[in-house]
Amino acid sequence: MVRITKVHTGRGDGGETDLASGERVSKADARVDLYGTFDELNAVIGMVQAELGRIETHHEDGGARATVRNVKRSMVPKLALIQQELFDIGGECAFQPGQVPEAMTVIGQDQSDRLCAEMDAWTESLTPLESFILPTGSPLISTMHLARTVARRAERGAMRLRELEGGEAVRDIVIEYLNRLSDWLFVSLRWIAMTLGEDETLWVPLGKRNLD
Repeated sequence: MVRITKVHTGRGDGGETDLASGERVSKADARVDLYGTFDELNAVIGMVQAELGRIETHHEDGGARATVRNVKRSMVPKLALIQQELFDIGGECAFQPGQVPEAMTVIGQDQSDRLCAEMDAWTESLTPLESFILPTGSPLISTMHLARTVARRAERGAMRLRELEGGEAVRDIVIEYLNRLSDWLFVSLRWIAMTLGEDETLWVPLGKRNLD
């Protein structure tokens, strides 16, 4: 287990930090930027969890809101698992290629396939899209849109690192997982909005907007 007794060391005051594999690098290093983005995404998903927790599970008259309970029962454990997996990926990417300890468990195809299976189950109950969805809505839905965009940025950062350091810099399955995670967040927020009866705000092309 990790045991941290002191957070501030002063070693980073000059703008450098240590990779998990021991190399001293700039805090602007592409690898540091990447696992920092994983940390940011994890924090945003924590905000999603907080917004889920704020939704009342009972009406003012005391009656249960079954749809809210359904959403919480489905999403809370799934989001918690994704937070764990993002920490796994961040820990892995904090090492240089080939230096990840053999005892360290890393994500694999099962985790990526699980995201697809969950998306497929939600999609069965969703109406097909006829336009793009604007990132707006309730605090919960808007925060999930934010998480989706940060997931895409993490994916771009992973590809940028591969272009800088070669294909071994980030494993293929990590790229795949990040790609699917952004899609997963999009599909899940649509399913939540439908379940809770929230309207989606569609993009209207400029030529078709009523500007009066």
